[in-house]
Amino acid sequence: MSEHTNTTPTDSDEPGVTVRTHTELADALPYLLGFQPDESLVLVALHGSRGRFGGRVTVGIPTDPADWAVVADAVTDALVTGSTRRHGLPEGIVAFLCREPGPGENGTTVMEYLRPLAQHVRLAAGARDVPVVDALCLSDHRCWSYCCPDPACCPPEGKAQKPPGTSAVAAAAAYAGMTVRGSLRAMQRRLLPPDDGGDPKWITALDTACANLLPRLVDEREAAEVAEQTLTTTADLITRLHRLPQVRDPKAADACDDRAIGIAEAATVIVGLQDRETRDRAAEWMEGPLAPPALRLWRALARRCTGAYDEYAAAPLSLAGWVAWSSGDRTEARVALALALRADPDYLFALLLDHACDEGLAAESIRRVLRRAGKDRGREAAAGGAGVAGTADVPGRAGGGESEGTSSSRRRRIPLPSALRAAGQRGGKAGVPRPSGSGGPGVRAVKPSGAGAGRPPLPVRPRGGWPGAGPGGPRAPHGAGLGRGPSGQLPLRSSRHGRRRQGGRVPKGRG
Repeated sequence: MSEHTNTTPTDSDEPGVTVRTHTELADALPYLLGFQPDESLVLVALHGSRGRFGGRVTVGIPTDPADWAVVADAVTDALVTGSTRRHGLPEGIVAFLCREPGPGENGTTVMEYLRPLAQHVRLAAGARDVPVVDALCLSDHRCWSYCCPDPACCPPEGKAQKPPGTSAVAAAAAYAGMTVRGSLRAMQRRLLPPDDGGDPKWITALDTACANLLPRLVDEREAAEVAEQTLTTTADLITRLHRLPQVRDPKAADACDDRAIGIAEAATVIVGLQDRETRDRAAEWMEGPLAPPALRLWRALARRCTGAYDEYAAAPLSLAGWVAWSSGDRTEARVALALALRADPDYLFALLLDHACDEGLAAESIRRVLRRAGKDRGREAAAGGAGVAGTADVPGRAGGGESEGTSSSRRRRIPLPSALRAAGQRGGKAGVPRPSGSGGPGVRAVKPSGAGAGRPPLPVRPRGGWPGAGPGGPRAPHGAGLGRGPSGQLPLRSSRHGRRRQGGRVPKGRG
């Protein structure tokens, strides 16, 4: 096989690792992705005469072989289209088909079972004038090539892979600072509810929180109080998690976090985050000493969204993806955002973040928007303003100049649990409608209820503070999502609320 180097066309300044054999290529896969894929089809684009690794696409292998042709075509098209837009048409594609044997199976059985999927990928790539230079099946710690007919190079029983961390690729990757986060399944377990559904009290607490908070979120005057209650509780929880002793083992660390978070507290924050404005403000807990405990909190809240509240996980999962990305961990960010879109495929916040992450946009540009918004709110609060949040991030606005009639044309919706919708609201309204206040579409005026109202306390503030974190703590601009992306073309803002019906369907009220 030809040589391949694990640097992308835009990473020429980084140290490269050259692979020359099928086993070395298989050993390099976890370092290309940052994790060990499970039950996955992985496509990697190759660029240049040396076959430098470029874009990568990972998707789960469908359980029904009838779906393989459609999935192979869609994944191949996504890889070729994205790679062409960034670096030009790929010179080739390497496909990895990863699946462990089930009961009564071995590696060879899995290899033969997945052979039609490899053929579908080769046909889809050929239709786009991009050859599949190699297609490897990885199973039972062995690898097979679907493209190499030489039994001396690729024996029928496959080639044994070296134990993890012992290959030359692993040594070179460690020297280059590349790490593997474990298996994809292990990463997902930190973000998903337990297989047994968790503590039954979680559902009871969520039921109670919904009964108490959703009617208040409908009331414009009470909605601001619910937002402050949610953010204050969130700040307390972030501070509490920051003070816990450090635990290295991920499973033990998650269990420690779960014990530190009260059942009623978690339910209050989960339901409160279903409000787009509150979620956007919580997104400012994204850097410095705030980021690690905030990420742990979003993971813990996502693990509690079980049963009828599985769709509610989209909010904490999206926040987990954003904080991970803001902290420089694109691997966990992609996993969290993928799970958020699995919980709610139409969740705009996750869709925009996932797209921005895939496009390689800089998280720092988004952080600057949030910091600036925090400073603006701090100045408004100091001046005793009315607290209309997010005016600096709404184009064409100067001091809140749109009428009540204009703002009321768009309505915000708070989603109900899937079980309640199934009981009589599925096909009707997807959530509890909440009218916008004055100040333009999707922007409501927040009236402070007292000194310091509308400003959650800042947990774990470093000496001297940091940009955008005033004494009241960071808050994202009202209705602004993540603000404008670095390119100025991608409006990273939440705007799903209040979309008009199309084709008789009412969109889910979650942005």
